[in-house]
Amino acid sequence: MTVAGRLSGIARRTRTRGAMEVVPAVAVTCEAGVAGDYRGRIAPGGKGRRQVTLLEAESWETALAELGAALPWQERRANLLISGVRLPRETGRTIAIGATLRIETTGECDPCFRMDELITGLKTALAPDWRGGVTGRVITDGTIAIGDEVRIEP
Repeated sequence: MTVAGRLSGIARRTRTRGAMEVVPAVAVTCEAGVAGDYRGRIAPGGKGRRQVTLLEAESWETALAELGAALPWQERRANLLISGVRLPRETGRTIAIGATLRIETTGECDPCFRMDELITGLKTALAPDWRGGVTGRVITDGTIAIGDEVRIEP
């Protein structure tokens, strides 16, 4: 039996340190990652290991609760917010979103010093158990929308 979650948020930014734009739907491709996100395009000779970033809503909420803080999820600077299913804590797994999008996990999205610029201690609160999210590479294109089903494929 496959456990399914939901896509709860989509965000992108046009440049490093740029403001995150939350959108209701978006195309995600092997060529460009999340459409309109500066990080999605794979550089010549690159592998696209950090083409898309995914964050578990439950992990984000746990980290904030430990700090007694509140902050919108997009401040984590992830592209996709997933709820109701645990993201893989290993590389090489496939995350299916909607009808056709498939993302291969490539690693942990380690929290950086910028998190402490938002809330003191947030970097440390996101460090255990991949709470900061996962990075991925698009392996099958798809157009996704908030509310789409999310599955971890075997």
